[in-house]
Formats: sequence, C-alpha cells, structure tokens
Amino acid sequence: MTEKIAIKVFEDNRVRTAWNDTEEKWYFSVVDVLQILTESVDIAAYWRKLKQRLKAEGNETVTNLHGLKMLAADGKMRMTDVADTEQLFRLIQSIPSPKAEPFKVWIAKVARERIDEIEDPEIGIDRLMETYLKKGYSKAWINQRLKSIEVRKELTDEWEARGVQQGQEYAILTDEITKAWSGFSVKQYKNFKDLKKENLRDNMTNLELVLNMLAEATTTEISREKKPKDFNESKIIAKQGGTIAGNTRKEIEAKTGKKVVSQLSAKKSLPTKNSETE
Repeated sequence: MTEKIAIKVFEDNRVRTAWNDTEEKWYFSVVDVLQILTESVDIAAYWRKLKQRLKAEGNETVTNLHGLKMLAADGKMRMTDVADTEQLFRLIQSIPSPKAEPFKVWIAKVARERIDEIEDPEIGIDRLMETYLKKGYSKAWINQRLKSIEVRKELTDEWEARGVQQGQEYAILTDEITKAWSGFSVKQYKNFKDLKKENLRDNMTNLELVLNMLAEATTTEISREKKPKDFNESKIIAKQGGTIAGNTRKEIEAKTGKKVVSQLSAKKSLPTKNSETE
C-alpha cells in the first residue's frame, strides 16, 4: 500500500492525512480531528474512552479502523488511528460537541437530497448541472458530461446483464477500455493529470470526453451483438471497443499534430460560464 503523507488545515488547525494510491482514498488522523472538535486537554484518553464506548455499542466503524505511521509532535513517526471520509463522518456523529453540529447538519442534508433524487431522478440531474456550473464548467461541456454519464450507465447495465461483477471486474474492464483508447490505465491517466480523489472524467477536455464516450458506447454495442458468456470474453470486447476509439484518436493526432490526451483539466481548457457568449 503506497501512501503520500500530507497536512490539511481545518479552521487554522492541522490535520495529518495520508493519500492511499491503491485505494484512491484520503485517510485522516482521528485524534487530530477529535482535538479540533472537542478541544480535549487529553485527546489520547478521550479517544480511548470513545473507542471503548463505541465498541460496547457494537459500532463497526471503530472495529474497522486501522493505523498508519504519521509524524508526531515529538518529530518521530508513530502509529496513529486513521479513518477514511465515510468512517470519519460516522465518528463525528458520535461526538457530543457543538463544533460537530455543522458536519451532522451537512450529513443529514446529503441524505435527504439522496432520497429526493431516488424519488425523482430529474432532481439529481438538475443538482448536478448546478454543481458543475458553480465549479465554472461551460454549459456545452456540462451537457456532454451528462451524456457521458448516460453512456456509462448503458455500459454497466450491459455488463450486469452479462454477469460481470461490480467492483473489481468493472474496474478491470474500464481499465482495458481506457488503455486501448488513450494509451493509459485509469491510474496512469489520473497521475498524468496530477489528480488524486478528483473524478477523471470531470477533468477531461471536450475531445477526451468524446473519445471516452465513443469507446464505452462501442463496447456496449459490440457486447450486445456478441453476447459474451463470461468475464474473459467481456474483457476482449472491452479492448475492442477501446481500440476503435484509440484508432480515431491516432487519426486526429496525425491530422492536427497534437496529442489528444492532455494534462489540462476541463476547467482550464474550456470557457467558463462567465466567459461564454450568449
């Protein structure tokens, strides 16, 4: 497991963090977060008692935590309990602190919005559009991004129908498609764009996004025609779909003399809503 240790600042307080390349997750020092929220004079003792109480209540979050070596106040690397984002939110819900309330309100709001979106999917689309606009994406790019979500959903529905398992098998097939059209695995592509937790598609240029859609849509069509019987057959089809888009990429590069896969993010390479002409 490869980690990159970093420091994040929350309300002028330092929180030790570690980025896990394999899992693509941030891990946060639990005691650092508790110190901010509780201002306890003995945070180690506070955390011990909280862990004991949560374990007695059958809280699985505490059981599933693990430790990492992080730089301590004395300048030495010492083991400390860490939590990923989801685990951290669950722990925060257990802390009787006024400072924890903004987090709890946010969690409740997200849960309520998710229920609304399940009841009416259009709400989710509208919220997504609004979120992208606030981040500075152009309307043209947003419409294309929403279309890419539809194309991806059609592909995963096809995989599900062919018995492909969600999780690792989806990731392997996605890697095959991405490598075949772009020349990079998903992880290599994200590293090339200097991304960590950020969504890769959200950082594609118009042309990258179009070719990625072409690769996934082509894979879907081939799969529907060939009707693969197992994962290995689906893997072959994934490479075929990606290769078709990859050939298109190479033709574009030959004509333009420029590489399609770019280190630019979508927001850097596209006009924002403020610079668009109506």
